[in-house]
Amino acid sequence: MAEESAIFRLEGVTKTYGGVTALRDVSLSVSGNEYISLLGPSGSGKSTLLRVIAGFETPDRGRVFFNGRDITNIPAHERGIGFVFQNFALFPHLTVYDNVAFGLANGEKQVSRDEIDRRVREAIGLVGLAGMEGRGVHQISGGQKQRVALARTLVMAPSLVLLDEPLGALDANLRNRMRNELRSIRETLGVTFLHVTGSETEALAMGDRVVVLDRGRIAQFAKPDDVYARPATPNVAHFLNRYNVFDGTLKDKIFSGPFGSLAVSATTPSDKPAYAVRYDRMQVEPDGSKGSGPAIPATFVASEYLGSSVMYFFETAEGKVIEVEHHLSLGAPKTYEPKSRYMLRWKPDDAIVFG
Repeated sequence: MAEESAIFRLEGVTKTYGGVTALRDVSLSVSGNEYISLLGPSGSGKSTLLRVIAGFETPDRGRVFFNGRDITNIPAHERGIGFVFQNFALFPHLTVYDNVAFGLANGEKQVSRDEIDRRVREAIGLVGLAGMEGRGVHQISGGQKQRVALARTLVMAPSLVLLDEPLGALDANLRNRMRNELRSIRETLGVTFLHVTGSETEALAMGDRVVVLDRGRIAQFAKPDDVYARPATPNVAHFLNRYNVFDGTLKDKIFSGPFGSLAVSATTPSDKPAYAVRYDRMQVEPDGSKGSGPAIPATFVASEYLGSSVMYFFETAEGKVIEVEHHLSLGAPKTYEPKSRYMLRWKPDDAIVFG
C-alpha cells in the first residue's frame, strides 16, 4: 500500500513498561474507509497499540503518522482521532444529548449552538437513539450506553475511530446485533474503524482485514478468510481457536509428531515446527480402522452443543485434548461412548505444516 494513501501508519513502534516490552518494532499501514480488527490474547499489546495511536501513550521508539502527518509527540486532544472506551466513560450526571454534545461544546474550536444541535441530533439518529436525547445515562441499557459513547465520538467527525473492546460489556445477543450496526455505521460514514477484540469470532466477522498481535509483534495482517484458512504461525492458529496444533519436528520434509512421521509437500515458514488441522477437517472413525491418511488414536471425553454445530472432545494417551467439530448442516450429531477409544483421521492436504 502506498504510504500517501494510508490514513495512519506506524513505523518501528516499540513500547516498554518497567522492563516489559508491550510492543516490539511494530510497523503497520492502514488505508481510509476500512474496518480493521485487531486480535490477540490478553497481554499481546492490543490496547497499548490503540493508546499509542490515540496519543495516550508515547512510544519509546518509532513514529506514528496520521493523514500523512507525524503525530508521535502531538497530544491526544489535538490529533483528531476518535476513541471509544471499553467502559464507555460517559458522564453520569448528563443526559444522552449533553454527553454527545460535550466535546463540541467544550472544545478549543468555537462551534455555534445551531451547529452543535444539528451535529448532535445527526449523530444520535445515526446510532439509533433518536427520541432518547433527554434521558439520563442511568435510564438507558448497556447497549444504548455503547451507542451514546459511539455517537459522542462520531459527532467530532473523526476520519479514524479507535474502539477498545467496545462489545465486551454487552450480552451475547446484543453483541451480535451491534456487530452489524457498527459495520453499517462505518460504511455510512466512510471512515476507518480500528476495533480491538480478544474474540476471534468477532474479529473475523467484523474486519475487512485482521491484524493478529503476538507478544507485541504483528504476526499476521490479512483478510479474514486468509487468516482463517491460512494462519501465518502456529500461535495465530492457536489464537483462532479453530485448529488442533501438534508439536513435533520437521526434517527433510518429514514431520514427526504424536501421530508418527508424515511426508509433507509444502510448509509455512515458522521458527517453531508445528502441525495444524482445523476442527472441522477431522473425522472420527472406529478404533483400529484402516482408512487412508494420517490418524491418531484418542479417547472420547465429552461433547458440547453450539447451536449450528457440535464440538467433540477427545484425549490422546499423552493427555493432549483434540477437538472435532461437526456442522449440523451436514447431518444429525454423532454419538460416541465416553472413555471409549476412536481413530481421528484427516486428509494430508487439510493440514498446515509450520517449520
